[in-house]
Amino acid sequence: MSQLQVEHVAKQFPTRTEPLIVLREVSFTLSRGENLAILGPSGSGKSTLLSIIGSLEPPTSGRIVVDGQDPATLDEPALAEFRNRRIGFVFQDHYLLPQCSVLENVLVPLVAAGPIQPDAADRARMLLDRVGLAKRLDHRPAELSGGERQRAALARALIRGPLVLLADEPTGNLDRSTGERVGRLLVELQEQEQTILVVATHSPRLAAMMGRRLELDDGRLKEA
Repeated sequence: MSQLQVEHVAKQFPTRTEPLIVLREVSFTLSRGENLAILGPSGSGKSTLLSIIGSLEPPTSGRIVVDGQDPATLDEPALAEFRNRRIGFVFQDHYLLPQCSVLENVLVPLVAAGPIQPDAADRARMLLDRVGLAKRLDHRPAELSGGERQRAALARALIRGPLVLLADEPTGNLDRSTGERVGRLLVELQEQEQTILVVATHSPRLAAMMGRRLELDDGRLKEA
């Protein structure tokens, strides 16, 4: 079965005095279809851990293995393709392109691969229908509510069928009721798509929707 393996990951940053240690010996394994909430206050290292899992930055030590592949062994072009194909990202801010329609925004991750094929456009429409935006395909982000923008960002993250979906405070900019709806939709789509979902959050409500919960404390993961 396809897995995400986080093996003894540590991360530190140099300072003028002693190194700033952010992560210490972080390890866990998730299989396809499973989800995990990583809890902790701002500054606890949640975003750093997600960046390492998503191959956006390297660990100081340890390694990440996605479906048997260590992205640290790839050269830069291969790493970019790996990240685009195998990892989906949802951030606290939606990062939609303001000049593009909702449909065009969802298709953005496919642009580097060449002309958009009809089946890809069909999948984008299907995902937008599943997140409740079927009637908003031609709207610009400025014409959407905050919850609608985040739902569009979720569809974009899933367009290439990634194995791993990483969500960094995905409800942090939303009010409570909208955040709960987006959280439920996130889990629903993750289960339907059978991705591996890792959510970094300080929201107990969002964390409670996940099958497993861990907390970062002094750079170490412990059961929440």
